[in-house]
Amino acid sequence: MVQWNLAAVVGVPGVGKTSLCRQAAKDLECTHVNYGELMLEVARQKGLASTDSEMFSLDIDVQHQIWRTAAEEIKGMSNVLVDLHGVDKSQIGYIISLPIETIFPDIIIIIESTCINIMERRHNDPSKRRIIEDIKSIKEHMKLLRSSIATCSVILGCTFTVLQNNDFDECLDELVDILGK
Repeated sequence: MVQWNLAAVVGVPGVGKTSLCRQAAKDLECTHVNYGELMLEVARQKGLASTDSEMFSLDIDVQHQIWRTAAEEIKGMSNVLVDLHGVDKSQIGYIISLPIETIFPDIIIIIESTCINIMERRHNDPSKRRIIEDIKSIKEHMKLLRSSIATCSVILGCTFTVLQNNDFDECLDELVDILGK
């Protein structure tokens, strides 16, 4: 268990972090913020986009403005569990999407799973248009996420840990144990 005010939970798309965060926030009686949903809300309010696809097709400078605005909103929150990818894959390469210049997590938790589980979750989630990636690409993304988050934690001076989500209930128990207050 670690003392925290802001915890960042990161993972590649389809790893199950949003489902884990929703339930953990209920169990821990804290606020859950999905960074991507908050960004889309900001984009909608500014009249820039109404869907994820529209938002992520905007000029990268406009996307950065949306990211900063969403991060500023999170910065003012307390007792919050922030759910985000940490590293996003774009058409031009990978982008670190944990806004460490604005928000300062006390702990960062990386959620991982097997590539097969991730591919199955993406395939079985009709609510989102998921990127289709092969196992090699998912492994690369997870490896870059780990190294990027390790670097971010050094810069921030915070702890980071890695949890395996191959069994939802086990991973949820571990997450709640780490964050339990």
